[in-house]
Amino acid sequence: MRYRPRLAAVAAGILLTAGIGATIPASAAAPQHAAPQAAPATALVTNARWGGHGSFDRIVVDVRGKMPPVTVKAVKELRYDGLGSKVPLAGKYFLEIRLSPAAAHDDAGRSVYKGPKLTKVWLPTLKGLAMTGDFEGVVTFGAAFDTKPVFTTRTLHSPERFVLDVRPAPGCGR
Repeated sequence: MRYRPRLAAVAAGILLTAGIGATIPASAAAPQHAAPQAAPATALVTNARWGGHGSFDRIVVDVRGKMPPVTVKAVKELRYDGLGSKVPLAGKYFLEIRLSPAAAHDDAGRSVYKGPKLTKVWLPTLKGLAMTGDFEGVVTFGAAFDTKPVFTTRTLHSPERFVLDVRPAPGCGR
């Protein structure tokens, strides 16, 4: 049983060393020659535009920086992110376009987005477009339609942009 005092002394030394190490600031513990790591750049959404192209309508979202993941889904109604209030776009069908991580403002809080905030559109399929959010690293748009939309998406590069092509569902006529 003579090893117990020695074991207790070793355990106390380990705990004391761990406690001292926990109080050293991370900046002091890092090697001085290590290069600082840059935070990942957030994609900046700068514009949204639309156009009619014969058998389909197109929405284009312009991005500065690397294109973030984009999701498009049908929703029953459009709501402003953060507020929850209903977006005043007329239509029977709606698509929500969500870019994340992304922002429509710079680090100083100034808007870099130069496109429409809310606009009525008179295209055969697309009837309205709204920027519905720039909130907590997510930029959201809503699109309104009178007929059920069928859509395809893609990203284009140099410059970076997201493209949503929409046509009416079969049987809706155009």
